[in-house]
Amino acid sequence: MHTWRPAQTIKVKSLGLHWRGNTLLAAEVYDDAGTLKGVRPLGGTLEFGEDWQSALIREFKEELKIDVTITGTPLVMENIYEHEGQTGHEVLFIATVIFPEDAFASDEKIIFHEDSGTEITARWFDIDALDERGIELFPTGLKEQLKSRPMPEIN
Repeated sequence: MHTWRPAQTIKVKSLGLHWRGNTLLAAEVYDDAGTLKGVRPLGGTLEFGEDWQSALIREFKEELKIDVTITGTPLVMENIYEHEGQTGHEVLFIATVIFPEDAFASDEKIIFHEDSGTEITARWFDIDALDERGIELFPTGLKEQLKSRPMPEIN
């Protein structure tokens, strides 16, 4: 198992919200003991000189091998968090993305690999049901932001 720790710098990231009905595609996040502690929308770190839209499109191309379309304006959040005793700090651009027609339409989960080789599993989650399962939506505060915004009418 790969143990991950937050970088000790401020990271700028771009995350994509892909909805299937009222469920959100999110990657599973585990602690060092292998326990599922939360889920997070897919995306990644901006490269120097890259804007958030280009980074988001690139990340989905690299990880899922698809071209996404970004819709709407991004939600911008600052996230200061703790993971396994280490503090992380990031600024996030979070926007709705549309997949090409029929991309992963019947898949219950998507398995892909990060640049580091780490295998990641993403599934569609009902964000209202996460609390019942003891699972957090990362970044903290995103669930409340999503509930206060109108839901997109896309699949």
